Amino acid sequence: QVQLVESGGGLVQPGGSLRLSCAASGNIFRIYAMNWYRQAPGKQRELVAGVTVSGAANYLDSVKGRFTISRDNAKNTAYLQMNSLEPEDTAIYYCHAVIRLQGGLQSSNYWGQGTQVTVSS
Repeated sequence: QVQLVESGGGLVQPGGSLRLSCAASGNIFRIYAMNWYRQAPGKQRELVAGVTVSGAANYLDSVKGRFTISRDNAKNTAYLQMNSLEPEDTAIYYCHAVIRLQGGLQSSNYWGQGTQVTVSS
């Protein structure tokens, strides 16, 4: 009923930039929090950045000042602008959203399929 589709990953050199997008579609009544997680090989998935409906954002300490999360509520889309990328940022990046469906009484968690970000020279 709901799909989250990520795009924008790829290979970039250290110091470069990428912009990830996450578009939600389906029988959506309201999207609450939208978040970006990442998981590197052999590591646990971690929350990179999150944004509320009103636009309030929070960040993982290691990405503060380099990454910016935003959302376009009219398009049901979240973005993650990643600047000054470092090899340690290499991971699969997942979009996560808390969504209430049309006719639903509760919200649920939804995940995208992930997009690979590789930072390497």
